[in-house]
Amino acid sequence: MTNRILVINPGSTSTKVSVFDQQTGEETHCQVIRHATAEIARFERIFDQLAFRRQLILDFLAQEGIELASLIAVVGRGGLLRPIPGGTYEVNEAMIADLRSEKYNVHASNLGAILADDIARSNQLKAYIVDPVVVDELQPEARISGLAGLQRRSVLHALNQKAVAREVLAEQGRTYEDSNLIVAHLGGGTSLAAHKRGRMIEVVNGLDGEGPFTPERTGELPLYDFAQLIIENQWTMAEVKKTLAGDGGLKSYTGETDIRELIRRIDAGEDDLQPYIDAMAYQIAKAIGEMAVVLQGKVDAIILTGGVAYSSAIVRYIQTHVEWIAPVYTRPGEMEMRALFEGVNRILTNQEAVKHY
Repeated sequence: MTNRILVINPGSTSTKVSVFDQQTGEETHCQVIRHATAEIARFERIFDQLAFRRQLILDFLAQEGIELASLIAVVGRGGLLRPIPGGTYEVNEAMIADLRSEKYNVHASNLGAILADDIARSNQLKAYIVDPVVVDELQPEARISGLAGLQRRSVLHALNQKAVAREVLAEQGRTYEDSNLIVAHLGGGTSLAAHKRGRMIEVVNGLDGEGPFTPERTGELPLYDFAQLIIENQWTMAEVKKTLAGDGGLKSYTGETDIRELIRRIDAGEDDLQPYIDAMAYQIAKAIGEMAVVLQGKVDAIILTGGVAYSSAIVRYIQTHVEWIAPVYTRPGEMEMRALFEGVNRILTNQEAVKHY
């Protein structure tokens, strides 16, 4: 068999690996390789982990009896690069250089393209990335922040957003490139986007503190009051970041980030927790309404995805507030591994043209 595609998705404490059959689209092999904290701690920099993670991937392939000669392509999760339009990109030297130099910030996902390229080169194959978090398709007016010198950025769950959009629309007999929809990825970090005919023309950038609060992030805050807190507490920039993304949201109100546990406690009689769950769902619904305005009310579908979308209570609250805009579809969790495979497969089957960084 020489029609396999290897998919690599490195995270801070794990490396997800999958093998797909290009002809059938079946995920034939998969594993989440967990990395103990002590294992990762011995590496000073993210890129010092390269040989360590590469060997784990090769060991997995060997254990599953998959020879490198059976691969036709390798795809890795896209990392923190310069802003680029969505699509599937062939890994090249310019991309590798930006990732290695950490030019646009540091994250374990930066290893995705490099691992894919390293393994692909050893078998004279091409390596790819698909829809990294830095996909930027904003319309011009969406970039203006309200303060000269500060520009809004597009950083979001682009890979999963575009993948679930294609899946839902295909079920309706529609195409992503000919539809308008709103996708909300709800998790520890939440991002939303208005997708207009294949482009995300407006986003809620949860990484930079925009939009609804989440289980552990504050979302948008009253700026004057937050500035006062920073001054009064003499917070460092690291402390500010930890407050905004880590110690905020539901955690700051309840001490808990697990939605399942909070719902269990509410069901057990802790009614004082309900307002915070409702407020988070309310803010998500409000953000969806803002995206509907961006699309001038012409919305074919609203999609809720991410880990929080497993909560029927939160989905129900959001749905009752926004279903007047468009039909609401739920795709809990994420489909990043399949999305990476499908992005490359569209290139191999000439459905799309490969892009170059």
